Amino acid sequence: MNVLFIMADQLRWDHLACAGHPYLRTPNLDALARRGVRFTQAYVNSGVCGPSRMSYYTGRTPSSHGATWNRVPLSVGEVTLGEYLRGQGLHLALAGKTHVMVDHEGLARLQLEGGSELHTLLTRGGFEEIDRYDGHHAPGTESGYPAFLRAHGYDSADPWSDYVISGVDADGQVVSGWHMRHVHLPARVREEHSETAYMTEQALAYIRRMGDQPWVLHLSYVKPHWPYMAPAPYHARYTPEQCLPVVRNEAEKIDAHPVLAAYRQSEESQSFSRNDCIRTVRPAYQGLIEQLDHHLGRLFDALEQQGRFKDTLIVFCADHGDFLGDHWLGEKELFYDTVQRVPFIVVDPSAAADATRGSTSDRFVEGIDVVPTILDALGMAIPQHRIEGRSLLPLTRGTAPADWRDTTVSELDFAYKAARLRLGLAPDQCQAWSLRTPRWRYVYWQSAPEQLYDLQADPDQFVDLGRSAATEGVRQAFRCQLLAWLAARKRRTTVSLEQIERGTDNHKKAGVFFGQW
Repeated sequence: MNVLFIMADQLRWDHLACAGHPYLRTPNLDALARRGVRFTQAYVNSGVCGPSRMSYYTGRTPSSHGATWNRVPLSVGEVTLGEYLRGQGLHLALAGKTHVMVDHEGLARLQLEGGSELHTLLTRGGFEEIDRYDGHHAPGTESGYPAFLRAHGYDSADPWSDYVISGVDADGQVVSGWHMRHVHLPARVREEHSETAYMTEQALAYIRRMGDQPWVLHLSYVKPHWPYMAPAPYHARYTPEQCLPVVRNEAEKIDAHPVLAAYRQSEESQSFSRNDCIRTVRPAYQGLIEQLDHHLGRLFDALEQQGRFKDTLIVFCADHGDFLGDHWLGEKELFYDTVQRVPFIVVDPSAAADATRGSTSDRFVEGIDVVPTILDALGMAIPQHRIEGRSLLPLTRGTAPADWRDTTVSELDFAYKAARLRLGLAPDQCQAWSLRTPRWRYVYWQSAPEQLYDLQADPDQFVDLGRSAATEGVRQAFRCQLLAWLAARKRRTTVSLEQIERGTDNHKKAGVFFGQW
């Protein structure tokens, strides 16, 4: 079996046609959903790129793998999907973004020299990089994109900044997409030379090169993440009236939770509090999604022509969503479905999954479920002493276990954010955990009041009950549940459960006879 693990960056769950968006055109992702199961209640383990992706790649929560924010490296002691696959003679190829940060101190402690195979593997998070491009800034030597752009006539020392994320205004001046007021303009790069088109070509070339050999590919797009510059014609596909209404009200800002109030003072939140910002950015954001869908259609057509749908497990997801002005906020991180809930489609090629094709599932799914799902699909053992997620194949094959999770947990560490400084907190006082059930969202803040929302009465999370005496019993129950969840994290990772079974109560076999009379 082959595996195609596709991730979009900062794609909201509600921005697909098959999820109910009334205007967005995503025919290829809609068709993919008809081939498999679309999980309507899928959540990330953190609303930040780095920790969310490290959970996707390890099958472990941020509380366990420790990479709690973008600038926090994943420890060399953590085992990623690529390492599990290499143990079985497979390689995990990458086209696109990972956000893996190198654990330089860990590598130095182990005296691993640069250039060795193990050193390279660990610095790349277990991926064999076809082309790595993390977005956010001009790509470096890890990507062939700058050379590709120059070869197609974009003559610049930094063609990404000068063409890919820039436009030309009405006065003929080149302007940057870093200033969101310009993202209604078409990018200076031709559509076929854009980031999304380029990375799709890398994936297609890799699949062609592999021929009949089995492959596992992580295709990880940097869009629709900012800068929100879309190439023509996608920059003008939608009008502001064809975007979802902004979810916010003035009452939210009255006696607001201190962390929310601190985040609302950030530049991105101040910008997205402006109606003109929202009306400029949201159409461009939707155009980037339609462009992504178009190129996924090219990829799916190639799989169809090669007969690969019959032997390829496909997972499509996102690392988190985007506020786009909802709740008077920009960016991501905080505990709203706008950010924490993501699109999630699984196409299981097994005949055992035929009965569920085209269906939706409202079971709670988390990012940590991807690694065990892939291992299970490939017939590999799931290391239960490390992996904290669960294989989704029982759900795709209609055999959902009775003990499936009824709560999903996400985390945040905002120590690097200016919000910490506004609140006067030390770097070790900034962690939070959210527990979401079908009815409630509860948030425990390390150094701030709790939050609680009744999602039945208040699905948009406008009314925070976290400081209400009437809900103390509910919050106490969630505190106990959070304690149990934290106690259940898998920290004993150096021995397997099978090793423990074999080694239980056999001290006399080892010549140890303590306690005898």
